[in-house]
Amino acid sequence: MPATQKPVRYGHTEGHTDVCFDDSGSCIVTCGSDGDVRIWEDLDDDDPKSINVGEKAYSCALKNGKLVTAVSNNTVQVHTFPEGVPDGILTRFTTNANHVIFNGDGTKIAAGSSDFLVKIVDVVDCSQQKTFRGHDAPVLSLSFDPKDIFLASASCDGSVRVWHIPDQTCAISWPLLQKCNDVVNAKSICRLAWQPKSGKLLAIPVEKSVKLYRRETWSNQFDLSDSFISQEKNVTMLKTGLLKEEEEDDQAGSSHNLPLVTSQRPFYDGPMPTPRQKPFQSGSTPLHLTHRFMVWNSIGIIRCYNDEQDNAIDVEFHDTSIHHATHLSNSLNYTVADLSHEAILLASESTDELASKLHCLHFSSWDSSKEWMVDMPQHEDIEAICLGQGWAAAATSALLLRLFSIGGVQKEIFSLPGPVVSMAGHGEQLLIVFHRGRIFSQFYNLTSTPCYVDSEGCVRMLNRAFGNTWTPVCNTREHCKGKSDHYWVVGIHEHPQQLRCIPCKGSRFPPTLPRPAVAILSFKLPYCQIATEKGQMEEQFWRSVIFHNHLDYLAKNGYEYLSCKLEREFRCVELAELMTQHAVNLAVKYASRSRKLILAQKLSELAVEKASELAATQAEEEEVEEEDFRKKLSAGYSNAATEWDQPRLRNQTEEDTESRKEADDTQKTPELHEHGQNSGSTDTFDVPAIKSGAVTSSNQGRINPFKVSASSKEPAMSVNSTRSTNILDTMNKSSKKSTAFNRATNNEKSPVIKPLIPKPKSKQASAASFFQKRPCQVEKTEEVKEENPKNASSEAPVLCPQNVENQRPKTGFQMWLEENRSNILSDNPDFSEEADIIKEGMIRFRALSTEERKAWTNKAK
Repeated sequence: MPATQKPVRYGHTEGHTDVCFDDSGSCIVTCGSDGDVRIWEDLDDDDPKSINVGEKAYSCALKNGKLVTAVSNNTVQVHTFPEGVPDGILTRFTTNANHVIFNGDGTKIAAGSSDFLVKIVDVVDCSQQKTFRGHDAPVLSLSFDPKDIFLASASCDGSVRVWHIPDQTCAISWPLLQKCNDVVNAKSICRLAWQPKSGKLLAIPVEKSVKLYRRETWSNQFDLSDSFISQEKNVTMLKTGLLKEEEEDDQAGSSHNLPLVTSQRPFYDGPMPTPRQKPFQSGSTPLHLTHRFMVWNSIGIIRCYNDEQDNAIDVEFHDTSIHHATHLSNSLNYTVADLSHEAILLASESTDELASKLHCLHFSSWDSSKEWMVDMPQHEDIEAICLGQGWAAAATSALLLRLFSIGGVQKEIFSLPGPVVSMAGHGEQLLIVFHRGRIFSQFYNLTSTPCYVDSEGCVRMLNRAFGNTWTPVCNTREHCKGKSDHYWVVGIHEHPQQLRCIPCKGSRFPPTLPRPAVAILSFKLPYCQIATEKGQMEEQFWRSVIFHNHLDYLAKNGYEYLSCKLEREFRCVELAELMTQHAVNLAVKYASRSRKLILAQKLSELAVEKASELAATQAEEEEVEEEDFRKKLSAGYSNAATEWDQPRLRNQTEEDTESRKEADDTQKTPELHEHGQNSGSTDTFDVPAIKSGAVTSSNQGRINPFKVSASSKEPAMSVNSTRSTNILDTMNKSSKKSTAFNRATNNEKSPVIKPLIPKPKSKQASAASFFQKRPCQVEKTEEVKEENPKNASSEAPVLCPQNVENQRPKTGFQMWLEENRSNILSDNPDFSEEADIIKEGMIRFRALSTEERKAWTNKAK
């Protein structure tokens, strides 16, 4: 039947138009430069339905109730058909897309753009994309192979290419078309078509003929042409049965046959491995977007603009009291960023001229140097970064994790087991993710519990009380209205149990402008029968158990959240934290001489902290030694009655205190004098004291003889009270008090003793004083040595303090030193002081084996 042409009617304004049929063929869908898509029942339809999709529409495709359009805002959009309701954005380009098509089953679309790129996008999950690069000019048209193995494309560079979809390589390329620099200047838009169902032939319109190429061999089978064709035509469809098999060889010897271009790769290389997920920054949008979020977290937002007008970075804080908004130039092409209460961290990839850089803007520092930059070694790129409290981390392509202080000091470096996917930091914790499943985002919530979001929108939280397993706490897909809608998670809170996220209509990522609104979703565990009262109560109970376990973990580890502004020169103080106390004191003097008064103040505070820590450590060691000694005394002697067991009245205690006061003062002066001689200076040492309080009567049971009384005075023992033969009779610990004394008055009245700031002993002074002779004491002594058991059982206790011999128990080192003193002196005849002998003895004693040192310790016991 001869074809009849109906009269042409008005469809759109002047400019480019596109047309397609619906699945049933009952209506025609057109789009044009006026930005409207019109649905025509037939050519006589005077009132077609119109859908506005943008300022201009360049191409449209329809399949399975989805209308896909390429519009002038450089996006490929989806609308429902025939309602025309927007259903999201499938993909974006840097320029406008020229052609868009569906594959055979409508699960994928292909789009070609003026930026020379071709993309294949999954309609259901737009994050599943494949990009084909190779054209050197804008893409004119595309066509899917019916078997979804090949994709044909035509370009303004004059070539027609066939792409192998699975491995994204070019199978063949023909230089058939006339070259041009833009679509508007092309003489033909070169619409391509495959033979339906089988796809054996590919039809390509070239000038006034149509060339047909055979699949896989890519040889030109024959050309279609006629004398009545006066201008170039485009193929819109290749009908089944139009060509007969016996005509295949009619044009075998045609001069138009072109040589076969060898493919870049073999057609089949075996099964392809699953593509590895590339590193990403949590809270960021994809890199290919010209306007994107580099990070969005609970501190603020970092936006990146990379277009023809500007290449810059904007930093905005949720709480402006932390820092004001900042505008940065992106001349180094930073790709990843992180933001904390202390700093802004940026990183860039390496180029042929520049190395990969890590740039930190330390805005919380008050000094003049508020930023620092570190270059990575050659051939090492930064792939992921994160910030914590006082530190920064960068994972590189060399499988290394590099730690830095927030002031820029390089710290530990360790190897990663595999390529990094993402990192997150909170406080002193660092979470690193490697390749297994595809993770969409990861977080530390405000109470430092690790969480992550997968590509299906499920939020999972670490359950420390259940073997460090991951528990799903929210499914964002349940809150989406459309299939193409998603939620972009920006924050997770345990108290209240909420999820902060941004709803994305028809897309996975929000646009930068206008600023999107943040929505709040409540946590809900995926328990069964959640609609019933039983299921709701079960879900609430186990959710409360999980979060209660997190609070127990925080209480166990002593987490405290302090809000303070660090006002110090970070790098100097961070280096000083690694020094000894003596080196810190020298640093304080150097800072004072350099007129760095604030730095000197900070370093002096650090020196005081180190001194306090050292004093606390020594006090703990003394307490442990004293407790061990008392346990030995309790185990080695009987429970005979002592002076602590005797009844004593309060008035008698006061009288005894007054009577003993003078005796105490007479003993105090020679003791202090002796300490002054041992130390070699006029500095005094504090001696700890045990203040015994009033003792109850014996009929009230035994009491604790070591209990410290609240009384400020030290009552002395009654001289008239009956003493037992137990060694505890003479066990009274005198008070260590610092004093300045006069040697001329040692035998006279005791001087006034005023407490001074305690100074920690050096190790040499402590060791030297350990071997010095001490005056005999009864009530004011530091340690008590066991007396001879024979004397303790046979002789009566001596009441006079001057006749009681109080010696410190010997240690294993003392016994070893007494035996080897002659060897040390013979090897070192220049040693004249006891401290030198002790120091050399310590070195030799430490060189002994563990068994030998243990043997000497046992001998001392």
